[in-house]
Amino acid sequence: MHRSCNDRAVDSGSGAWDGIDTVLCDLDGVVWLAHQPIPGSVEAIAGLRSSGRRLLFVTNNSAAVRAQHEAALSAIGIPAEGDVVSSAMAAASLVRPGDRVLVAGGPGVVEALEERGAEVVVNDGQGSADGFDAVVVGLHRDFDFDRLSVASAAVRAGARLIGTNTDSTYPTPTGLQPGGGSILAAVAAASETEPVIGGKPHEPMAELIAGLLSTPERPFDPTRVVMVGDRPETDGLFARRLGCRFALVRSGVSRPGARIGDDIVVEFDLPDLRALARLASSSDLRQ
Repeated sequence: MHRSCNDRAVDSGSGAWDGIDTVLCDLDGVVWLAHQPIPGSVEAIAGLRSSGRRLLFVTNNSAAVRAQHEAALSAIGIPAEGDVVSSAMAAASLVRPGDRVLVAGGPGVVEALEERGAEVVVNDGQGSADGFDAVVVGLHRDFDFDRLSVASAAVRAGARLIGTNTDSTYPTPTGLQPGGGSILAAVAAASETEPVIGGKPHEPMAELIAGLLSTPERPFDPTRVVMVGDRPETDGLFARRLGCRFALVRSGVSRPGARIGDDIVVEFDLPDLRALARLASSSDLRQ
């Protein structure tokens, strides 16, 4: 069976699923919208796991600490202890232990940086902007002009500018909301500096995932992995960076019928996670 994605043939037949034993799953727009599960997603994840496949939740949401991600998933019936990888973790890999870091982001960024061994100062819009090795920017809801001023001044004073991600929006049940990338764009513009990015689709997140999926007995094998996401310019390009397949689900940012950039390779074009689980199941039955 073939489906069309921008007039290109997309193989959504069960045979294309053969050999996939690891699913990298985005959260916002794939599993839930503002922590409200998308219909069928909980059952889909349970089905994929019952088939013996490994699930990792790979999210550019940097605001929450790891335990909050896990608790939110548990609350909708998805056990996830140790299975959530966030852009905060990827961004933290870009600083050195002992670095003094100004955080213009949420608690998830603070947690990841402290685990890295950095000295963390949360940006409250007050105090000196001098003496920082890096400024790490992610989504936070108290961002304002004073915080922008301090963060951009710290970068102009010599601190490296690191972003957790460049997602300008994220999906909610009531529509798109501004994402961490919008805040990062403001700091980058005010400091006239190009940031280094940790999260999808960039190399730090790819290195983090490859490391988590590698063992001494079995190195990372991208041919056995599929990245499932709703944002082609993030999840699709991340799949390309990893060298794995990309499954686009149109339950979040990418709406049904929306055109996809010609630089994005979509192996599976499906309405939602439930449809993807059905595809995987039909492959299992065929073998």
